[in-house]
Amino acid sequence: MRKRLVSILTVLLTLTIALSGCAGRKAGDSSKIVVGIPQDLEDSLDPHKAVAAGTREVLFNVFEGLLKPDENGELIPAVAESYTASEDGLVYTFKLRDGVKFHNGNRVTAEDVKYSIEKSAGMTGEESLIAAFSNIKEVNITDKDTVEIVLNERDVDFPAYIASVGAAVIPADNANPDTMPVGTGPYKYVSRSPQENIIMTRFDDYWGEPAHIANVEFRIEANNDAMILALKGGTIDMCARISASQTSQLSNTFTVYEGSMNLVQALYLNHNVAPFDDIRVRQALCYAADKQEIIDIAFDGKGSPLGSSMFPAFGKYFMPELTDTYTPDLSKARELLKEAGYPDGFDMTITVPSNYQPHVDTAQVLVEQFKRIGVNATIQQVEWNTWLSDVYANRQYESTVIGVDASQLTANAMLGRFYSKAEDNFTNYSNPEYDKLFEEAQVTIDDDKRTELYKKMETLLAEDAANVYIQDMAEFVPLAGKLDGYVFYPLYVQDIAKLYFKEQ
Repeated sequence: MRKRLVSILTVLLTLTIALSGCAGRKAGDSSKIVVGIPQDLEDSLDPHKAVAAGTREVLFNVFEGLLKPDENGELIPAVAESYTASEDGLVYTFKLRDGVKFHNGNRVTAEDVKYSIEKSAGMTGEESLIAAFSNIKEVNITDKDTVEIVLNERDVDFPAYIASVGAAVIPADNANPDTMPVGTGPYKYVSRSPQENIIMTRFDDYWGEPAHIANVEFRIEANNDAMILALKGGTIDMCARISASQTSQLSNTFTVYEGSMNLVQALYLNHNVAPFDDIRVRQALCYAADKQEIIDIAFDGKGSPLGSSMFPAFGKYFMPELTDTYTPDLSKARELLKEAGYPDGFDMTITVPSNYQPHVDTAQVLVEQFKRIGVNATIQQVEWNTWLSDVYANRQYESTVIGVDASQLTANAMLGRFYSKAEDNFTNYSNPEYDKLFEEAQVTIDDDKRTELYKKMETLLAEDAANVYIQDMAEFVPLAGKLDGYVFYPLYVQDIAKLYFKEQ
């Protein structure tokens, strides 16, 4: 699935031709490409506040941390040229790379790094989105080129957190990071037209290998059919994802790359809302949902069935045997509903972001499958910003179909959100045994022991029917034939800097 990449990250696709976004573009213009994306970046352009996977995949081109991931899932130096860890694992010392510049032309200083880490850790009064950063005790500047980060407790995953977009290095003097982002990446932000596009240009003073293409427009296309028309019409050169069936609509002037999305698509259930607070009801839905049927009907058979909150690319953590925890069994489902006091079924609402057609398609199949056990499910389509507000932030929903990704290359990034005290636990899942395992995993140094604890947590999520797990979705990325260089990452990102125009 990951196109011979490592099998190792909330969420998906579609797209409406914004004719105004085509203005000024010339046929054969080799200095610019247009990339279609399914949603605007409405949560924040500040990398420390961005929560949506779709936002992070775009900001990946603008921001970098002290370290960053490469396409093989390895952590490589970025703003820092090297780092060391103390023997007890409590102190990480980063040597800053000489001459790294921000997009405003200023050089990155140790003060900027200290500010950025403290800000992303919530130490400056702002809310931190990286839960593990609560483990940071202090950030110290030991000389003009060296910063040390002191932890309260050892955490072997700490380098991966430092490499995430959420830990990006930004200028301490940028007063408006929400609307005027300034980073150190290969592209710098130019402008944003709400619901239309985001414009970036190559940063010629980038410390590393410069981007090949000078200008990039990320164009918002919230309607899937319009996206395909724009691709066929040549006004869009690439889009982040299309469905398997849509690939046949494109001519051989496109190269379609196939991989996997590295996420967990599921019907996520709000455990604070009846009847989903009853494990028997949740299990009944799991027995009624036929994940292979969903994949066959809605995705032309492309996708990897899942049974818990982990996907295959995480290798040693992934448990394929959990996929069969609930094999389709309508009699068992009806029996469980009867035991729970719903012999005639019940009504429920599935809230789905309308700009992600694959999730809408999945919800439609689930509606038909649930009818078989007397459950009447109604789909409520909402705009993406409404989903972020009502479902993710305020938890005002019954159920939702979405894909959850890993913002860092850690198992904790997937499993930590089900810790009862986690701020991103939007399903309100709560299990004292799970919490105990999670807390033990955070302080366990031995890798084998940590892996064992994580697998126990995955098993609990499956047995508790925490959600109706479906699949790691297949990913199809169309790229105009004049372009080359696309690579998949084991994270939900788009690395535009690697793209280049073929010689004509």
